[in-house]
This record gives sequence, structure tokens and C-alpha cells, in this order.
Amino acid sequence: MPSEGFIPSYESGTEWLRSGGQSSDVVMSSRVRLARNLAGWRFGHKAGHGDRQKVLEICRDRIAAAGLANLGAPGGPTSAVPPAHTPDSPAPPAQIMWIDLRESPPIERQLLVERHLISKQHAKGKPLPDLKSGDVETTDPRGVAIALPDERLSIMVNEEDHLRIQAVRGGLALAEAWADADRADDLLESTLDFAYSPRFGYLTCCPTNVGTGVRMSLMLHLPALKLSGDIEKVKRAAGDMNLAVRGFYGEGSDAAGDFYQVSNQTTLGKGEQTILGDLADQIIPKVVEYERMARRNLLAKRGAALEDQVYRALGLLTHARLLTAEESMQMLSHVRLGVVMGLVADVDLASVNALMLLTQPAHLQRVVGQELDQEQRRNARAQLIRRRLLKAN
Repeated sequence: MPSEGFIPSYESGTEWLRSGGQSSDVVMSSRVRLARNLAGWRFGHKAGHGDRQKVLEICRDRIAAAGLANLGAPGGPTSAVPPAHTPDSPAPPAQIMWIDLRESPPIERQLLVERHLISKQHAKGKPLPDLKSGDVETTDPRGVAIALPDERLSIMVNEEDHLRIQAVRGGLALAEAWADADRADDLLESTLDFAYSPRFGYLTCCPTNVGTGVRMSLMLHLPALKLSGDIEKVKRAAGDMNLAVRGFYGEGSDAAGDFYQVSNQTTLGKGEQTILGDLADQIIPKVVEYERMARRNLLAKRGAALEDQVYRALGLLTHARLLTAEESMQMLSHVRLGVVMGLVADVDLASVNALMLLTQPAHLQRVVGQELDQEQRRNARAQLIRRRLLKAN
């Protein structure tokens, strides 16, 4: 399992930004995450540095030997972000890449957060008191394994739980993401002894994850429901059904660019297939239809205003000289709405999706090739968007 100093190329494909997939006009991606802990070892909130280091070593070695690479093999439509290879060169082989987050500079950890491969909490690490001296240990043992080349599977080690197994698919493909996560879980459990109770199921740090340990979520683009003022109704309905509605980067984040993550809140007492069926077959299709209905209503009743908002956003993006990350996400959200509704013909969905990633701070600095302060990032972001969108035209 390669490891030394690797960070995915900012231009390489990432599964959650594919422009294809079922209901991809509304559903950006489907994700399944499994929380697991090793039996006989202190859980994250009680573990000291030595315990976490040993858990890291055990998990890293077992992940390397588990035969997980084929779960990340390409097999779907072209990624939204262009791959590093060309039609004349072979695609890179499927492999599992290990990254020791203690050795990664902050900007590279942020790159992984922006690609949704690790959480903000995992990037930061856990301050650990040294039991002998009382000092704070800043090199919290933690890492992540990533399936390449499409990043369809990632496994965080020593986040909140010992293992967080995450599988992602583009569009509404929760069943396929579940199949990937379940297969990875089976392969790992064949060599690791997970903490499990016959009464409660899999044991986790957070009580809401006890049971199956599964969290199923979908990234939804809901600009029309936001524009029509109905997004709060969706949030209230989700709460009534024990669903969580979070922002672009999950728990504690804002809904940048009208993107929302919807997921189950509890796992105890519900089987995986029940959770999967509720979300994939019942709840999410209804939300998709509500968003599409809101789009049709906006076009029918406020068509000129809607088109004006879309083209104002496109005009700003193609002419602005300074843009914040928040501004660019909101304007790209409007342009994305115009593209999927057929109002904008000269910009493709893949280009818009790619810009949503490449304009994030760490990716932007990787594109430019140097560290930038906030003002420099605003300038570089505007240049990048102008260049890419005008080229698309």
C-alpha cells in the first residue's frame, strides 16, 4: 500500500462530483459510512497516544492486506473533474493509498477535507494529554486509506471511532454505495475483531451510531426550494422523520451554494435495508420531485426573474476580478441550476461541478502552485473561474 507523501492530484477524478448518475440534476452523490471499533481497545475519547498508535498500526496493516483495491476501480461515467490520463495513455491501476495525516502539511489535509475524503475533525486531530508530563501531544496518530483512481472508497482511522468506512457513488446510487461499504466491511471484519454486542449491535463512541453503525447520506442541490422559500418545510419534514439536514461539509457546516446533506440520525433498532429503503425508495425521490416541481413552478411563474438570476450569476463569474469562496459557490449554484434546466447552453455540468471543487482554498492554491493569502485567493479564484467558463463558451 503506497504511502509516502501522497496526496491526490487536484485534477484527478473524484466520484462524488461525477456529472452523470441517476437524478444527478438534484442528487450530487450518495454516501454510506460505517463506524467500527476494535474489540479490546479503548475507544477514541478514552484512548491515550499509545493506544491510538497501536490501533493505527493494526488497522493500516489489515487494510493493506484486505484486497480492497477493486472496490475503487473505475466503472462508471466520466468523472466531473478530468482524469490525469489521456485517451492515448492507460488509466492508472486501482490501488489503495495510505496517508499518514501526522506527516501531511495543513494545506494537504485541507485538500482531503475539500474532496470529502476526511472530516474537518479528522484533519485537525485530537489533542492528547501525555500521561507522564501533562503536555499536549500534537501528533495524534491518525490516517486515511483511499481507493484510487476514483476515490470511491475511503477509510478513516482514529477519527471519532477507530474506523470510519466510507463509500461514495455519484447521483442517486445509495444501494451501490451500500454494496461497496458492506463488502469493504466484510473484508476487514474477516481479519479484525470488531466491538460488538449481541444485544446492541456494533459499539461506537456516539450512542446514535450504536447498532448497525451505518450513516447513509445524500448530497442534494436544492436551489429552487430555497428560492421559493420551501426549504424550511423540507428541513422540518426531515426532522419529523428522524433525518439530519446538514451543510456542504456535513456536521457543523453551512449549506454553501444551496447544497444540503440529508442522512439518517439513528441506527439502533433499524436494519441497514430498512434505512436504505426508507431513503432511496421513499424519502429522497420525494425530495427530488419537490425540487423539480419548484423548478418548473419558478420557470412558469417567474421565468424572466429566474433567467435573470442565472445570467447575472454567469455574468458575475465571467467578469468579476475578486471572488470569495462563498460568493463563487452561490453563483455556481445558480449557474448549475440554469444548466440542468436548459437555460444555459454554452456551459456543461461537468465544468460547473469541477469549479465547485477547484475554487475551494486548498485546491485553488494547488492549481496556482503556491500558498496564497485571502486577498490573493480572491483574485486567483476569479481568474480561474473566468478562464474555465470563457473556455467552455
